[in-house]
Amino acid sequence: MADSVKVALLGCGTVGGEVARLLHEQADELAARAGAPVELAGIAVRRPDKHPELPQHLLTSDAEALVDSDVDVVVELIGGIDPVRGWLLSALDQGKSVVTANKALLAECSAELSEAADASGADLYFEAAVAGAIPLLRPLRESLAGDRITRVLGIVNGTTNYILSAMDETGSGYTETLEEASRLGYAEADPTADVDGYDAASKAAILASLAFHTRVTASDVHREGIGAIGAADIDAAKALGRTVKLLAICERVLDAEGGESVSARVYPAMIPRSHQLAGVNGAFNAVYVEADAAGELMFFGHGAGGSPTASAVLGDLIAVARNRVLGGRGPRESAHAQLPVRPMGKTPTRYHISLDVADKPGVLAQVALVFAEHDVSIAAVRQRDADSTASLVVVTHLAPDAALQSTVDDLAKLEVVREVISVMRVEGDD
Repeated sequence: MADSVKVALLGCGTVGGEVARLLHEQADELAARAGAPVELAGIAVRRPDKHPELPQHLLTSDAEALVDSDVDVVVELIGGIDPVRGWLLSALDQGKSVVTANKALLAECSAELSEAADASGADLYFEAAVAGAIPLLRPLRESLAGDRITRVLGIVNGTTNYILSAMDETGSGYTETLEEASRLGYAEADPTADVDGYDAASKAAILASLAFHTRVTASDVHREGIGAIGAADIDAAKALGRTVKLLAICERVLDAEGGESVSARVYPAMIPRSHQLAGVNGAFNAVYVEADAAGELMFFGHGAGGSPTASAVLGDLIAVARNRVLGGRGPRESAHAQLPVRPMGKTPTRYHISLDVADKPGVLAQVALVFAEHDVSIAAVRQRDADSTASLVVVTHLAPDAALQSTVDDLAKLEVVREVISVMRVEGDD
């Protein structure tokens, strides 16, 4: 068996602790799979004295020095962009392979990291960055490398999926459900990255980049969170045989001249209860992939947590170690398509619009005229009378998002419209 593959571990929280434990407990099996012992050479943590459970001789607070030491692979589980970016670039420049779960860094700096890896011949693996234990990124960039992916639609954030699932089941409002999620440990003390869609947007950027061979960053992804979703929205979805999910949607879009572009977006949307993603509840993740030859594929499993995420990290680590033992290299960045990213306003979507309108003749005609003025076709209308007011629900056909938003703005100006109660996009019917 070849000499050992030495590993520097940056960060030893929930996931890092599991990685360290499994490297120790499964050392013989991992060595057999990699072709050489996989040796933990050092662990960088902020405060070594806070980790009495770890071998003290491995601990250091100097991550930069550990990266520059005699190691072969750097496993990064700290998160954030700086100073991590500098450490990983340094590792790659030295020809050391990198395994990371850092979605924010990859969504912002993947081009820079990939170029550094290419220049030195090092590997850059990041399976754990998007969907925890779910084998998703490797199928996209390896198993489906010979196919043409047209769409990736997924639930990639467990916190928001737990909240929306609980609201659907119990009829509770957003605030009390978020508080319950925090109490149970499904939401962070500061849930902003999750509930405002930042986490999902970073993952969408990574998915779109891999699926469409185009560099997509987090800033290219249209992002909306779930904070405005209330019990009334959930009830409206139920009345239409739908449920509400926070979706990451990445797809190829054709323009009128037949040219292709990439749309990447994150927002809450109503989907039919018959859709494959509708039954994905709790903190689980699932991603639905459509490709020309393979057809429809579904990836489902634990999207977060110490052990599930550690599984993905170790899978990458063994692949990287095997490459180093055999003298090979993993797949490189594929950005040859260089498709333009389509602005949200030009992306075709569908709206579900709920209006509080006056209960008198001619209201529907005035509302319909606004849709016609913006060239937005109506798919369905539902009306319910109550006292001197009426609730009017309109579901549209596909139209550019900017036209739909302008329609909503003009509806709010109508004298017969008392209030635009809610606006939500509709997905999953095509």
